[in-house]
Amino acid sequence: MANKKLKNIIIIGTVATTAFVAGSYYNKFSNLPTFKLANKPGLPIFGTVAVANSDNYYQIYESGNFPEMLKESAGYSQCHENISSQGKTQPWFSLFQTVNAAYPVPSDEKELAYTPNVPSESEKEGRIAEIMKYGFPGMDNIRPFKNFIVSYDRRNRVAHWVFEHLTADSIKEKDGVDRSKCVFKPDEAIHPLFRADNTDYRKSGYDRGHLAAAGNHKSEQEHITETFYLSNIAPQVGKGFNRDSWNRLEKYVRKLTKFYTNVYCCTGPIYLPRREADGKLYVKYEVIGKNHVAVPTHFFKVIVGETKDGRFEMESYVMGNEPINNEIPLEHFQVPPNTIEKAAGLLFFDNISRNKLSKINGRLSED
Repeated sequence: MANKKLKNIIIIGTVATTAFVAGSYYNKFSNLPTFKLANKPGLPIFGTVAVANSDNYYQIYESGNFPEMLKESAGYSQCHENISSQGKTQPWFSLFQTVNAAYPVPSDEKELAYTPNVPSESEKEGRIAEIMKYGFPGMDNIRPFKNFIVSYDRRNRVAHWVFEHLTADSIKEKDGVDRSKCVFKPDEAIHPLFRADNTDYRKSGYDRGHLAAAGNHKSEQEHITETFYLSNIAPQVGKGFNRDSWNRLEKYVRKLTKFYTNVYCCTGPIYLPRREADGKLYVKYEVIGKNHVAVPTHFFKVIVGETKDGRFEMESYVMGNEPINNEIPLEHFQVPPNTIEKAAGLLFFDNISRNKLSKINGRLSED
């Protein structure tokens, strides 16, 4: 019995001592600028990005005790309530599922000194409606600019697709618009972990190739300047492709505005498999720079022209990211649109039934 009482006394004493020590340490350190957990709605899962509030993009931590890697990865992710919440400019949105989550925030949060250049809410809503009138190819990580829309692939550091609405008036070069004033620059609306940088392209052997062509947006200096954000850029072979055959295709798209009232153009990269010596198919592609920017194996353009009388005609092209003989006619690169859809995982002009297309790649569409 005595042994049992002694054992209980020892246990009680141990618990009390532990509680006293823990309490002392809590009081000692509770006033230090440590990190706490804050519940933030809408943190993205599975690589989708939630709406970022342009008033408060990315936060930085200054605690020397906080590991540098965590400092970079934990403090930038932002949350959202609603695309139109509080009337604030929301440059990013995703229709993928988001969840409530806890993440570490500093006791004294500070903002970075930049604000990404994004359209106002009214401008964005009106222009997005015009550009995307006939449907989004996909809804992952949408990034609206003044005159074109980007869906950004955070894993590969290039776009999924870029969408443009062109007319004869919109592509006219206005006095004072000067391409030489434009510089390639990182898109600071993108989380730093998923952002391409100019250093990624340096000495890579690849051009910084436009998806929304700069030549399509000479009506305003701001419009052409925005085409130089790296979210609209992908690594392209220079000689024989970006400066030649791909450029021919871009010029052809602009020429279509002479024959159609409206021209809608969707451009993007694809990564196609090749059969190896063992007889199996593999998807292989190079990555460049410290951010591992993906080098697409091919690029596509899917174009819809709308006539004055309301008819629609579609053309779709795929070009390999490689030197191409400039004498090969563009028609050689035409492919059925559903071939691109399967390869890219996208649906083009989904608001237009295919049986309403008068022509596809110059051929009469079958009802």
